[in-house]
Amino acid sequence: MAWMDCKFFSETLGLSCSMYVLLPQPTRGQIGLAGAAGAGRQPVLFLLHGLSDDHTIWLRRTAIERYVAPLGLAVVMPAVDRSFYADMACGGRDYWSFVSEELPALCRGFFPLSARREDNFVAGLSMGGYGAFKLALRHPDRFAAAGSFSGALDMAATWERNDLQNPRELRNAFGTPEQFRGSHNDLFALAGRLAAAPGPKPQLYQCCGTEDFLHRDNLAFRDHARKLGLELAYEEEAGTHEWGYWDRKLRRFLHWLPLAKP
Repeated sequence: MAWMDCKFFSETLGLSCSMYVLLPQPTRGQIGLAGAAGAGRQPVLFLLHGLSDDHTIWLRRTAIERYVAPLGLAVVMPAVDRSFYADMACGGRDYWSFVSEELPALCRGFFPLSARREDNFVAGLSMGGYGAFKLALRHPDRFAAAGSFSGALDMAATWERNDLQNPRELRNAFGTPEQFRGSHNDLFALAGRLAAAPGPKPQLYQCCGTEDFLHRDNLAFRDHARKLGLELAYEEEAGTHEWGYWDRKLRRFLHWLPLAKP
């Protein structure tokens, strides 16, 4: 694998941004047969961080590079601050537009990444699990599968319980609770719209530790998605909100992905 620490300017955000990118490295034989660019456009996983992390965390806390090396899978790990992957109601930063529109287009310009739906996947943990499912549910025509590890999937319930250390962050991201419910940021509403709409639907993988403070919210989303008839694989086992659990489930998710063999 090739690892790239990429600094670039986002016109959407109006600031300099960072991301880590892992790219499959072509063998000497592949270079000889297909040229210096390797064997063509590569499938890609957009891997999203949690609330208190940044783009560096997956390489620091998991063996993601070792896990994806035999899969021929590129991995894009962007930094999005504490944005909840939203076009923020306060603060003037359109992180949803950045991660859903600008970032994929830039990455395909920088690197040999496939734009085909069947080659595009997204996953994340905690806040990133919420962002991953939001991407897949809002853009089922772009993503074949999505994964959530201990995701903050029921943001309305989180709001009601006042679970965050700084509850103003939800208001900054989404506005008021009334504005959030039923909106394009509400995963429960998005799941309902996707189930009722024609067209392709992404496969969903969801996991959460039984001792995680988000376990109850994960059960609520699981039951909602299954009632709607969405294709969702759910796994749970003993575990809390911690990296040992997420490293194990990341490896499990990669084996679950509907990924063609390289």
